[in-house]
Amino acid sequence: MNSKDERLDGAGARLIHTARRAAASLVDRVDAELPSRRADGRWSREHWLLASLLATLGTLVIAIVPGIASAMRETEVPHTTVTLTLPEPAARADATESTATDRWQTVKVKPGQTLGQVFAELGLPAADMHRLLAHPGARSPLTMIRAGQEFEFDIPTPGTLRAIRFDRDDSTRVELSLAGERIVETTLPRDVQRRVLMASGEITHSLYGAGERAGLTASTINELANVFEHDIDFTRDLREGDRFHVVYEEVWRDGERVRHGGIVAASFINQGKRYTAFRYTRPDGRVEYFDSEGRPLKKGFLRMPIEFARISSRFNPNRRHPVLGTIRAHRGVDYAAPTGTPIRAAGDGRISFAGWQNGYGRTIIIDHGRGYTTLYAHMSRLGPFRTGQRVRQGQVIGYVGATGLATGPHLHYEFRINGVHRDPLTVTFPKPEPLPAAELARFRQQTAPVIAHLELLEGRQFATASR
Repeated sequence: MNSKDERLDGAGARLIHTARRAAASLVDRVDAELPSRRADGRWSREHWLLASLLATLGTLVIAIVPGIASAMRETEVPHTTVTLTLPEPAARADATESTATDRWQTVKVKPGQTLGQVFAELGLPAADMHRLLAHPGARSPLTMIRAGQEFEFDIPTPGTLRAIRFDRDDSTRVELSLAGERIVETTLPRDVQRRVLMASGEITHSLYGAGERAGLTASTINELANVFEHDIDFTRDLREGDRFHVVYEEVWRDGERVRHGGIVAASFINQGKRYTAFRYTRPDGRVEYFDSEGRPLKKGFLRMPIEFARISSRFNPNRRHPVLGTIRAHRGVDYAAPTGTPIRAAGDGRISFAGWQNGYGRTIIIDHGRGYTTLYAHMSRLGPFRTGQRVRQGQVIGYVGATGLATGPHLHYEFRINGVHRDPLTVTFPKPEPLPAAELARFRQQTAPVIAHLELLEGRQFATASR
């Protein structure tokens, strides 16, 4: 028994002793007040009652006191001390992660901005940029940048580049890390979706206005004009009430629209005549547009070599010259446009002349073969092609100006067949050959789904190629 138990037992004994003393005091008081015992020595009735009361009280004290003492004892439980290593608080982990993330800076390219200018604005060494450009496959996506394109830079400390991220194509994101003298490339694939959309519109004033009302972007409207430019002159042939229907794609990535995905199929009703266009990928990978009979829309020549310009002077053998004031045949068509507007080659061919030619100013002449030649005059400056070089239809060969005998910026365009001038607006171009029979079957199979989309838009059946 320990000292604590001894103290508890002593307290119980003192409680019993106190109870007994109280009982004895009570007996003495009763004896003093009650009559003495009977003469025969027996207790009176009152004495017996008092004795019973005292006995009961003593029994209760004896029964209760040990229980109180036991309840007051404290039970000692063996214990062991263990030292634990706790993880870092969550707040510190979050702060570390936030700091690491904040090192990446996103830069959106401004119009006309180069990668060198981006590096300069961030205070990064030009030497790091040249190292990145020398990495295989990096030069093209890092130099051919466009306004709105985004680059991410990992800059742990000012003036120090640790890594750069950029999109190599729609579905591939590349991270180039500068690890000492090495550059480590990491490819991050991204989920890309091509969504098919449809739109219809009616011309009231212009193609652009109708396209915008139909919900088309400027790039889609431009492509629509380019698809049908061989058959429709959008500067003079459009009429109020003309209608168009377009099935086109948009490229989406991570829930955001990335860019226009191209026109899949379209129809255009111009002055009551219906034209159709279907995108088709040839076995060699070339993508072209064909009509419903499998005949290429791309003719040997563009009807007009400049986009959305105004005709300021037509083909006229008896026109009075605006500078010389004399009657002098105008053997071409003039397109008024702002200085610097791109001029395109009307067809495939070879540059037979590029330079200054008397009243024509800066001029280019293209020999297309089979006796066809075209002339482009009054340019403010020439394009990248020089005499003897080959050029493909649609490539930019120069820019609108007012050189030579000209009253204002415009393109003077001539079309010649075997040296004879023809009106570029009315000359008949030779029809291109349709797809061969074997490829025509593949064309039908590939375009069948989009024909159904156009049928839904137009509410009518399209005639397909003869079977």
